[in-house]
Amino acid sequence: MGKKSLSTEELVPLYKKMLEIRTLELLIKPLIREGLMRGFSHQSVGQEGVAVGVCSALSDRDYITSNHRGHGHVVAKGADLKRVMAELLGRATGCCGGKGGSMHIADPSLGILGANGIVGAGMPIAVGAALAVKKQGLDSVVACFFGDGAANEGSFHESLNLAAVWRLPVLFICENNLYGMSGPAKKMLPIKDIAIRAKGYGMPGIIGDGNDIEEVHKLTAEAIARAKSGRGPSLLEFKTYRWFGHSVNDAEAYRTREEVEEWKKLCPIHRLRDKLLTRGITQETIEHVESEANAAVEEALEYAKSSPKPEPEAAFRDVYA
Repeated sequence: MGKKSLSTEELVPLYKKMLEIRTLELLIKPLIREGLMRGFSHQSVGQEGVAVGVCSALSDRDYITSNHRGHGHVVAKGADLKRVMAELLGRATGCCGGKGGSMHIADPSLGILGANGIVGAGMPIAVGAALAVKKQGLDSVVACFFGDGAANEGSFHESLNLAAVWRLPVLFICENNLYGMSGPAKKMLPIKDIAIRAKGYGMPGIIGDGNDIEEVHKLTAEAIARAKSGRGPSLLEFKTYRWFGHSVNDAEAYRTREEVEEWKKLCPIHRLRDKLLTRGITQETIEHVESEANAAVEEALEYAKSSPKPEPEAAFRDVYA
């Protein structure tokens, strides 16, 4: 069970993890332009604080489900950078043998039950996993990542209701980045805060600053403690912002560049960096961590590029229906 607060020293590797996610995400568009990566992809640049903050509170025994914007979630949960990059490039050494691609990364051995290209589809999976955890008497919790758009899917309401009725150890983590696929959430929701919907299902609805990794960790740890003590699920809404469009092809006609620049000033990585410096971590240490993160992603990219593509017969493996 994660601690509710982290020491300055414990924040340093989390800074590195956020940097790894950011560096990986910034490679997406160039890789697509070069033809090394195919299909749709959704970047989470600007949202690293939620992914790392939540997963830093989870244990190795805990599980996550993710969504179409899931690279950061799986890396934060411990997925190997080399295997993640290989999966993005469709290589046989990827987490899913190169057959899942950007939106369907999974590694059950690490508690990563899968990203999902269907909006809201991860929530019922999380509830099923949490039911299995409860039936088996495991000391585990399931964290389900989804966006503000998914909060309007039927699966959201069905999942919260069932999880509450059965008091399942599941955390519904809403990354509210203020925009759906093609417009602002305020035009798609009759409420300001998605978290208030939790009241209708008899569970806590918690709102936090998604760009403050310490707050994300603390609120997540509290919800984990509640879930593992048998008191059931929680809905955590973390306010954050995606710097880029919904997908790599999004023209972003629905928001201004001025708004984007204002949110960039609240960058979760820069905020943590400033905190570390004020708390005694040296500039030299910061630069060393940044260099290590860049090197790790570069090494992962070279590994992926040199990895083979799946053999044609691999298309018939792992098929269950």
